[in-house]
Amino acid sequence: MNIIDLIEKKKQKQSLNQEEIEYFVNGYLNGEIEDYQVSALLMAIYFVGMDIDETTYLTKAMVDSGEILDLSSLGEFVIDKHSSGGVGDKITMMFMPIVASLGDFKVAKLSGRGLGHTGGTIDKFESIPNFNVNLADDIFLNQVKRINIALSSQTKTLAPADGKIYALRDVTATVNIIPLIASSIVSKKIASGANYIVLDVKYGIGAFIKSKEDALILAKTMVEVGKRLGKKIIACITDMNMPLGHAVGNSLEIIEAIEFLKGNMPNDLKEITYSLISTIIDKTNKFKTKNDIINAIDESIRSGKALNVFKTMIEAQNGNSQILDDYSLLGTTKNKHFIKAKQDGFIDNIDALKIAKACKLLGAGRIKKDEKIDLNVGIYLNKHYGDKVNENETIATIYYNDEKKLNEVLQYVNKSFEYKEIKPPERKLVYQIVE
Repeated sequence: MNIIDLIEKKKQKQSLNQEEIEYFVNGYLNGEIEDYQVSALLMAIYFVGMDIDETTYLTKAMVDSGEILDLSSLGEFVIDKHSSGGVGDKITMMFMPIVASLGDFKVAKLSGRGLGHTGGTIDKFESIPNFNVNLADDIFLNQVKRINIALSSQTKTLAPADGKIYALRDVTATVNIIPLIASSIVSKKIASGANYIVLDVKYGIGAFIKSKEDALILAKTMVEVGKRLGKKIIACITDMNMPLGHAVGNSLEIIEAIEFLKGNMPNDLKEITYSLISTIIDKTNKFKTKNDIINAIDESIRSGKALNVFKTMIEAQNGNSQILDDYSLLGTTKNKHFIKAKQDGFIDNIDALKIAKACKLLGAGRIKKDEKIDLNVGIYLNKHYGDKVNENETIATIYYNDEKKLNEVLQYVNKSFEYKEIKPPERKLVYQIVE
C-alpha cells in the first residue's frame, strides 16, 4: 500500500476502505508517512469530504492508536460530557456534581486545557487552590468508585493519532472539516471509557461552528459514529452567540458555578445544564420520565446534595473546599474597571466573540499550547440579554492586571453590547437534540 495512491484515490472522489485508513493513521503516527503527504491527504479530504463509513473507520483507528481507559469496574452507568467550546461555558462544573448526586451514576471526566478564547475546564479547576488535575489512572478510578466523581487532564496516551493529526490540521488550514472534527471528538470520548456520552454542540459567533445547519450535520455524524462503535452518544445543539451566564474567565466561572449549585441559576445556564443532564440520564432508563429527572435535579440543588458532591470532589483532589464559602481564597486582580451603559433601554445582544477576544487580551486564554494564563482576570456581565438598563448604569466589570491592555479591551467590550428600546423576545438556547 502507498500513501500517494491514497491521496490520488481521494482526489478522484473515491472512498477509502478500513485497511487504507488504518494504514494512513498508523503510518503517520509511527513516522513512516511524512507530514507533507498527510497534509496533501487532509486537503483532498477538505475538498472532497468523507462518507460515514470512512469517518467511522478513522475514528476507530484513532481510538486503537493508544490506550483505552477501562472503566468497566465502575458499573454500567458511567457518564461523560463534551462541549465543542464556547464563551463563559462553565456547564461541566455544574453537570458533573449534579449527575453524580442523582444515584447510581458515575462521572469520570477527562478534560483538556483551553486554546484560544478562554481557559478550558482544567484551567478553571486549577484556579481552585491546590486542586490536583493530574490523577494517575488507578487513583482516578478509585476516586470515582468511592465518591462517584473525578476529573483529570487528558493524557497523550489516549488517541495519540488524533493529537498528531490535529496539530497538522491546525497549521494546514484543514481544521474545519466536519468528518475530521467528528472523528477527533468521538475518538477521545470513546478512549475515555464512558458508556453514556452527551455532546454539547455549539453554534454561533462564539463557537467553532458558526451555523445551526453545520452544527446539525456534525451532531448527526458524531451520534451515528458512536452508534456504529457501540456507544450511546446524544448531542444537544445549543446557541453560542452570547456568553453563557455572567462570568467569563477562569476563577470567575468557578464562582458562578458554585452559585448555580447554591440555587442562583441564570436562565441560560439552567436551560442548557438541565437539558444535557435530563437527555443523557433519560437514556439510562433509571427514571420513568424526563420530568422525574428535572425534579431530581431541582431536589439535589435545593437540598445541597450537588454542592456537597462538588465539595467532596475538591477535597478528594487536595483542593481547598473553603472557597465554597469564601471566594477571596481564589485570589483576585489588582484592578477593576466598570463599563457603563451608553443609553437607556434593554440589552439586545452581547457579542460572544468580542467578549472572548477581550478576555484573551486580559490573559484568560492562551494562543500557544504551553502558554501560562492568568486565572483571575476576566469579565463579569452585570447585565445580560433582555435586562433593562439606564444610561451610565454598570453593565460589565473588567478584572485586570495589565494596565497596558485595558484600552483595547474596553473597545471590544463596549462594541459587544447592543441596545433596543423595547424588551427583546426570550431566547431559546437548545435548538435540537440528536439521538
